[in-house]
Amino acid sequence: MVRADRWLGAAARLPQPRGPRVDRHFPQAPARPGCRRDRMPLVWRSIHDMIPRLIGFFMASLAGCALAAEARPYVNDLKAPESRKDIEVIQSALVTALPKVRAATVCIELKEGSGSGVIVSEDGLVLTAAHVSTGVNKKVTVIMEDGTRLKARTLGLVADTDAAMIRITDEGKYPFVEIDRENSARLGDWVFALGHSGGFDKERGSVVRLGRLVRLANSTFQSDCILIGGDSGGPLFDLTGKLVAIHSRVGQQLQVNMHVPMSRFLEHWDGLLKGGFIGEGPFATKPVKGSGFLGLATDARKEGGLRVTKVGNKTPAETAGIKEGDILHSLNGTPLATREQLQALLKEMAAGDEAAFELERKGNRETLTLELGER
Repeated sequence: MVRADRWLGAAARLPQPRGPRVDRHFPQAPARPGCRRDRMPLVWRSIHDMIPRLIGFFMASLAGCALAAEARPYVNDLKAPESRKDIEVIQSALVTALPKVRAATVCIELKEGSGSGVIVSEDGLVLTAAHVSTGVNKKVTVIMEDGTRLKARTLGLVADTDAAMIRITDEGKYPFVEIDRENSARLGDWVFALGHSGGFDKERGSVVRLGRLVRLANSTFQSDCILIGGDSGGPLFDLTGKLVAIHSRVGQQLQVNMHVPMSRFLEHWDGLLKGGFIGEGPFATKPVKGSGFLGLATDARKEGGLRVTKVGNKTPAETAGIKEGDILHSLNGTPLATREQLQALLKEMAAGDEAAFELERKGNRETLTLELGER
């Protein structure tokens, strides 16, 4: 049986202050004949006036401590729930937090597969894992909890900690969660994980798993929340609904999973926003210039531009819709005059980079954008 006053906090167990006779411990200077009581010496009068302020400051400090204690659920400090009340506290916290955090949890779709992420700003900034985004400045699709599909683009990533950022490019105001900026997570804290396990399923929605933090390190948190493929990049929350980490590596055992703490994101926040490729770790491969593959042959024209003479089967050019006889006038804004010029421009690009061609077909001009393949 848990005593009811056990969790009230130190402030609640303090003795109540006595009546207003605060001056009884401070002797007054004897009044001289014809003098009023308020003509005490200046020092004693100053001390007398300060006492109510000191008491108010002391009580305000106690109230602040009590509020801080309330912000951290007491169940975090128990080895295990000891009563039905403890379980109800955890359940109530989940029920309160879920509607908001679930609305901000998203599925991220790429050509290579799908992962998860979470929106952290009203204008559509998304945090995920670097091995989910796979690179910088790539087009991806973000799927909201209700199935709404949104255009997005990858920003920066940190290859050695598995942190990454994405920006939703469709304009709008989006549901978002609060980030734990104080690094308040502690060993043994109750946490819950969200993610689109196995891919997006509108009828099911994001999957919720409850667990605890079992190991904390500077660049990695470990929890016993059960995760599987598709959860990578998804959010890990504390019981107050604050985002404490992003899912990184799913262990061989379902209960052994690693997460990137918010401190790793905040450390590189500006670089992530600017689209930087940070670090040289195992979670993402830095693009290599000259590795991009287009898959077509051209001849120069006297009138300018390059005429497409051949399009390879199942190449990025064919997939994008380029056809024999098309005329390529420019690549990413640079006018094209010779095959050698096109080859030189492609050597400065990497697999996964976008190539925007100004293309002419049967007298009509259009802009066609494709993603370079890998040689």
